[in-house]
Amino acid sequence: MGALTGLFGVGGGFLIIPALVLGLGLPMTAAVGTSLLIVVVNAAAGFAAHAGDAVLDYGVIASFTTAAMAGSLAAARLGRRLEAVRLRRWFAYLVFAVAAFVAVQEPVNPAALSG
Repeated sequence: MGALTGLFGVGGGFLIIPALVLGLGLPMTAAVGTSLLIVVVNAAAGFAAHAGDAVLDYGVIASFTTAAMAGSLAAARLGRRLEAVRLRRWFAYLVFAVAAFVAVQEPVNPAALSG
C-alpha cells in the first residue's frame, strides 16, 4: 500500500480501506478504524521527525482541528442513519472520483499532484 500511495500521491485510506474490506473481509467500521489508526501513527511519526524544523501556526492548527472535529461528529451522526451498503457504495463513488481526478490531473499538470 505504501508503494502505491507514494506512486499515486494519494492518502493511504484511499487504498487501505477497500483492501481491508474486500481483501480481508473486515466490516467497514473496523476497516475505517484501522485506517485511522494508521493515519495517526504516520502523522505522529512525521511530526516527530520534523518537529524541530517547523514553525507552527497555532491559529491554522486550531482552525483545522475544529473543522475536523465538527466534521467527524456530523459524519458520525449521519453515518448512523444510513445503511452500510449505501455508505460502501458512496465510498466507492468517492474512490472512483479521486482516481479519475488523479488520472486526468497527472498528465495535464504533473507538478500539482507531486507537491
